[in-house]
Amino acid sequence: MAVEVQNTANVAPVAQRGAKGMPVLHMAIFAALLIAGLVAPFFLYPVFLMKVLCFALFACAFNLLLGFGGLLSFGHAAYFGAASYVAAHAAKVWGLTPELAILSGTGAALILGVAIGSLAIRRQGIYFAMVTLAFAQMVYFFSVQAPFTGGEDGIQAVPRGHLFGFLNLRPDFTLYFVVLAITLGGILFIYRIIHSPFGQVLKAIRENEPRAISLGYRTNRYKLAVFVLSAGFAGMAGATKALVFQLASLTDVHWTMSGEVVLMTLIGGMGTVFGPIVGAAVIVTMQNYLATWGAWVTIVQGTIFVIAVLLFREGIVGVISKWLKRPL
Repeated sequence: MAVEVQNTANVAPVAQRGAKGMPVLHMAIFAALLIAGLVAPFFLYPVFLMKVLCFALFACAFNLLLGFGGLLSFGHAAYFGAASYVAAHAAKVWGLTPELAILSGTGAALILGVAIGSLAIRRQGIYFAMVTLAFAQMVYFFSVQAPFTGGEDGIQAVPRGHLFGFLNLRPDFTLYFVVLAITLGGILFIYRIIHSPFGQVLKAIRENEPRAISLGYRTNRYKLAVFVLSAGFAGMAGATKALVFQLASLTDVHWTMSGEVVLMTLIGGMGTVFGPIVGAAVIVTMQNYLATWGAWVTIVQGTIFVIAVLLFREGIVGVISKWLKRPL
């Protein structure tokens, strides 16, 4: 009994420890990301960079659920794609400004996250993953049949409009800095969640849910909350992507999109702050520069994934964090 009490006491600080100031190393990395983001469009194609940013936010949203909540979802494309459709429809048909269109898509993803999450969290492990996949497929087939989605053609020629009614987003260069602000803002928000008391409880639930329950935490509420937050950030990424490419298509809600975000998170480093950003950059860069290889791109991705699993079990950033002996 004494051993059990001692072990339980060890979990309490993990769940109850408050957030401290951002470490200097993390501040330096965020500063470097900001500087790189401001300089990059002068050397690289802005649309390619915007795609990297959107998927970086998507991967960070997924990592919030898997890496810190311990919940593996195979259906995160549902929120990414649904938000993309809603934002595109809001901008093209309803004539909303870009910021309202993105907020509409994000809101739709949050609502969908509440509906699916409240049912999915009743299961654990592989059953949870299969439930999320099943709901994602339902969203996919709805997107195929619904009249406002355009079926296989999707919603095309989505207007970028004017941000807040005066900033013209039609030029790629201008839109890039808006996307950069949205992505960095979302990642900083996720960082704050991770290092808040709420985030510490999530880590405790991930490590030992029965023990967290014994400490008095209502774990289902925390799991639903992180599920909805993750869906919302994924929706923000999807809505932003719809404006960048002026298109919302079935690719955004297909199950392969859910697989890609899992791949990005694992290659970059699950449970790290900056790992999903690196993973997204690696995968999107491969897709962009190896596009002429056709179907071979999938084989190359699979090979890299196998190598990463064998040599970098903690992911690229996870291994670097292990070498530096500092959390990244």
